[in-house]
Amino acid sequence: MFRLFAALCLLWPLVLTAEPRGMLPDDYYRFVFVADPQLAPNGQQVAFVHSTIADDKRSRHSNLWLVATDAKSEPRQVTFSNKDRSPRWSPDGRQLAFISGRGDGQQLYLLPMAGGEARAITTLKQAGIRDFSWSPDGTQLLLTLAVDPAIEDPTTDKAKSEQPEADVVVIRHALYKSDGSGYLNERRSGLWLLDIATQQLNRLTGDARWHDHSAQFSPDGRHIVFASDRSEDALEGSMQQDLFVLSLSDGSVSRLDTLPGQASSPQWSPDGRQLLYQYQADYFEPQQLVLHQLRDGSNRLIAKDWDRTANSVQWQSKDRLLLSADHLGSRPIFELDLRRDSPGIRLSKQGSAASLTLAADGKRLSYLWQDEQSLPEIWFQDGTKAPRQLTRFNQELLAGLHLQPLESFWFEHEHGQSQGFLLKPVGWQAGQSYPLILNIKGGPGGMWGHQWFHEFQMMAAAGYAVVFTNYRGSTGYGFAHHNAVHADYGGVDYRDNIAVLDHVLQQYDWLDSSRLYLTGGSHGGFLTNWITTQTDRFKAAVTQRSVSNWLSEAGTQQYPPNSMRREFAGTIWQNFELYWNRSPLKYANQVSTPTLIIHSTEDHITPIGQGEEWFYALKANQVPVEMVVFKGEGHSLSRNGTPVNLVERLKRILEWFERHAD
Repeated sequence: MFRLFAALCLLWPLVLTAEPRGMLPDDYYRFVFVADPQLAPNGQQVAFVHSTIADDKRSRHSNLWLVATDAKSEPRQVTFSNKDRSPRWSPDGRQLAFISGRGDGQQLYLLPMAGGEARAITTLKQAGIRDFSWSPDGTQLLLTLAVDPAIEDPTTDKAKSEQPEADVVVIRHALYKSDGSGYLNERRSGLWLLDIATQQLNRLTGDARWHDHSAQFSPDGRHIVFASDRSEDALEGSMQQDLFVLSLSDGSVSRLDTLPGQASSPQWSPDGRQLLYQYQADYFEPQQLVLHQLRDGSNRLIAKDWDRTANSVQWQSKDRLLLSADHLGSRPIFELDLRRDSPGIRLSKQGSAASLTLAADGKRLSYLWQDEQSLPEIWFQDGTKAPRQLTRFNQELLAGLHLQPLESFWFEHEHGQSQGFLLKPVGWQAGQSYPLILNIKGGPGGMWGHQWFHEFQMMAAAGYAVVFTNYRGSTGYGFAHHNAVHADYGGVDYRDNIAVLDHVLQQYDWLDSSRLYLTGGSHGGFLTNWITTQTDRFKAAVTQRSVSNWLSEAGTQQYPPNSMRREFAGTIWQNFELYWNRSPLKYANQVSTPTLIIHSTEDHITPIGQGEEWFYALKANQVPVEMVVFKGEGHSLSRNGTPVNLVERLKRILEWFERHAD
């Protein structure tokens, strides 16, 4: 099968046929990625980020485009540097601010909508832009900058020393490294105010002991709300975070009396009298929405019986919110009437919505929409009218591909039911038998389902059926389901994956139980390792960015001791048996499944040592094993890694399974 697959990879650009074909790894290079849609205040056009793979297949081109919401004209490109992102409309809609790497580092630019070239309005030399937003009157921009608090002016060059500097990192805090950034420096997130006319930049907050972020102007422009953990354990991984209000008239900062725990993502109500924020009492407690009354400091849980986690929350009016949330394998748009305190699904089509933005009138809405057969594209809805699609960048490509829909089903486990999904192989015919891949999601939080995931389609194109489940630990099924995996890694998550496999083998006689394959990444990689210590029923496994040893994982990954203490109900010294008993490494002598290990050198979530330990263990126990190391890549290789490496990973997975087909 793979020899035919490899030949098709080489020939498909030369073959023109009316018949759709299955998706191949190299098709990834042709995808157009649409992100960060921003609806203009008047609701007449959407600015967004349009990204493609560069010709060298090692980078991505990112530019800003506009599309009219009346759908009477084609989308048009408005920037051309290939390094632009984060478009934000001025309140009057006459200018577009954005971040670009076209000049000296990452700077803020302004693009006049009436015509003309974009111009830089910052000259940052020692700071990175984390976020920014417009003042209500359009004269200022509120910037969240990552900068060393000791630096007075981040627009100046770093002072040069006549003495050589040692290549050294000094680590003092539990939060000392991050995937994608490596070892962290002394930079902290603080708030700065930029006067657009004069380009004068003034510091509002900044301290070496904490980070300030999630900042937003009040509707009258007189105050700024932001989130910050200013506790003693701010850099040690605490679950504490408060909301603060800064007065622009005198620079004073006051802490709001929010509920104890972690308050995040504050948003002013349209009349400026209330603040909406997301709240979590502790790590394994529900994340809820809270309404804070500025007049008396009271806090009210809203939709407190709704056991979903809100995303992309938007004020539609003083009494109504729009938001999206994981829900049974989809991510619908929900509407929440604050007077009735009960959210209802506004858009119920199977698929996933994200990046909601509203026009100034609160009636017109833009968002991204995707499902398992469609990459994210921009959609628009005017009030209660039917939604309409505004972009179709991938339509021609997808029309020539045979893409399979997901079949949803429910299966039993010892405490109830979980949801599973099955993707049939391309060209499926009754009476034929087919191999099956159990693909395990990461997390354990998050959710798979009706979203674009090219990996599934490529496996189906290679002749495999694919099954997966949102096992206990996943979001979208209530907080009891989400928290069931607490201190039980390799328990309920393992049993759900085996149960979904057994269910489809029992229900579908066309699945060949003698040709089973296994793969997963991150927590799914851990479960891949774990499963191969418990059973030999799989012909081959591919474990990706996995954990093999929770003892060494705890001490080398980016998360601090507080995080592991929560996950495992104690430290290594308090609960050693659980850490070691749930480590695949302990049982590596029970593995016989041929295993491909995929890992990356700059992964700080599941560091490269986890893959190396698993390789050593399998080698020592004479298990057929190979390890593919992607140099310079991090934990997110499968999502946004260097394109040529991302595609190579897909090819390696398919080749390993094909190599062990007999």
